[in-house]
Amino acid sequence: MMALLVMLLTVGCILVVMLSLWILIKNVLIDVPPAITHKVKFRTLHCAFQLMITWSLLPVRKDPNVLVTNLRFGTINVRLFRPKAVSSSPRRGIIFYHGGGAVIGGLDVYHNLCSFLSKKSDSVVLLVGYRKLPHYHYPVSLQDCLSATIHFLKSSQLYGVDPSRIVVSGDSVGGAAVAFITQALNTNFPILTKDNMIMCFCRYLRIDSSWQDALLKGACISDHIWEKYKKWLSSDNLPERFRNKDYQPEIFALFNEAAYLETRHIFEVANAPLMADDQIISQLPEALVVTCEWDILRDDGLLYKKRLEDQGVPVTWFHAEDGFHGCLIFFDSMLFNFPCSEKVLNATVKYLKEI
Repeated sequence: MMALLVMLLTVGCILVVMLSLWILIKNVLIDVPPAITHKVKFRTLHCAFQLMITWSLLPVRKDPNVLVTNLRFGTINVRLFRPKAVSSSPRRGIIFYHGGGAVIGGLDVYHNLCSFLSKKSDSVVLLVGYRKLPHYHYPVSLQDCLSATIHFLKSSQLYGVDPSRIVVSGDSVGGAAVAFITQALNTNFPILTKDNMIMCFCRYLRIDSSWQDALLKGACISDHIWEKYKKWLSSDNLPERFRNKDYQPEIFALFNEAAYLETRHIFEVANAPLMADDQIISQLPEALVVTCEWDILRDDGLLYKKRLEDQGVPVTWFHAEDGFHGCLIFFDSMLFNFPCSEKVLNATVKYLKEI
């Protein structure tokens, strides 16, 4: 019996080592954006991050100045961060929706960031642990974010929060959730590669992977749909400095009706906040929009910023020239801390303190 256990343990260790080596070999030779000066560190970070999300190795740090409470809002796990120092008046509230493409991420992954935000901005932070893949698909995560937000808004005073000073925030897919939540409430109802992005997108929306090529080439977009929405979505709306030297107007593949029928739910406003009507956008509250130069979703943020500004919504914009997708959560890493992480976090804290 003991020999069998030793053999199984040995086989397991070998498999772990082999998988880890495969991950390292696959990711070590990525192209590093030219604006990032620490190229070896960035490559090491990319490999380490792939290993961390594979084996769930991200550490959680406890801050003695922040009180952390795990709660449940119905079926939704949430984590509340409150400064331990006594406050003479209700504090600002921050609701944070984490990133990860509704595939990875979670309360522990974003624990350090939310703890830091709570302490530095003297705010009560609610981190929403929405349900995600593989057991839950669209629209569960959005519904969880909306439900948790409404519950917190209704009960904010129980947590020492001023109901008139509540901010909704998030990064990556959490940023998209912010756009959805603010619209819904106002209407009363290279760390990220292209392959990773489309994989998360398809899995979350239950789109078969065989349609990935049609999605990337625009074969699911009919002339009628493009004519209706290009005034908002066309890259012509991007500031000139964000168009590369080979910039050309969008050219889509030949329309594939089967692809459209299988993917048409991507055009619902809940999945594409950029496509909301003007009257919805115009009612949204002021916003901080953060974009990163080397983020595959950079242009989405720029287009949403323009939509808000065109409808008279006050926008504070911060652009990290050396930033990349997901850089924010590495702000407190001893080994993988990049200047862009601190820049983005400092801009966020500065904005919060002015509310």
